[in-house]
Amino acid sequence: MTEHTSNFLLGNKTEIILASSSQTRQDLMNRLRLDYRCISPDIDESPRNESHADHLAKRLAFEKAQMIAQEHPHAIVIGSDQVAWREHTPQNFIGKPLTLENAIQQLQANSGKNVFFSTALSVQHLTSGFEQTLVEHYHVKFRDLTLEEIRRYIEIDQPLHCAGSFKCESLGISLFEQMIGQDQTTLMGMPMIQLCGILRTLGILLP
Repeated sequence: MTEHTSNFLLGNKTEIILASSSQTRQDLMNRLRLDYRCISPDIDESPRNESHADHLAKRLAFEKAQMIAQEHPHAIVIGSDQVAWREHTPQNFIGKPLTLENAIQQLQANSGKNVFFSTALSVQHLTSGFEQTLVEHYHVKFRDLTLEEIRRYIEIDQPLHCAGSFKCESLGISLFEQMIGQDQTTLMGMPMIQLCGILRTLGILLP
């Protein structure tokens, strides 16, 4: 975790920007009942020789927030990224399937396995010099899946743009045997308990 803090509270009148176009992350932000807007950062999300999913997730979350913060230095900017990986192989990242064939292959590989998620959060306020970036973890144990179940699930949920080929906030819950972690929103793509704590340190009233 990196942290560079300011010496003053910003308060609820400070603009908040979510550096994301993800509907799931917007839904999570909406839980806080705060005024904010979304701006999608245009960054290259390709790995750069990272040896662990944590490192890739942290870099991408930081770069997303940094890009928008440079354009809006007076705003609190929130960036987040998630990288999935199978047990004992954090260097082998599970990406978005994008095609039906890839989604089938991913879920077949996940069947009966533990899949881990490194979910990074970066909060930045350029004017004050505040920056905090961290990684939270969550993992799920997939039950043994048949090809028929996999095909039926993909047809219903269409998880082609989701790392690991499932949507935990939707029918993806039916694929699991067990879920393990401190904050389920970490699995959903943005660790909200950590985010709330950071926003409070900046003087944002929650609740």
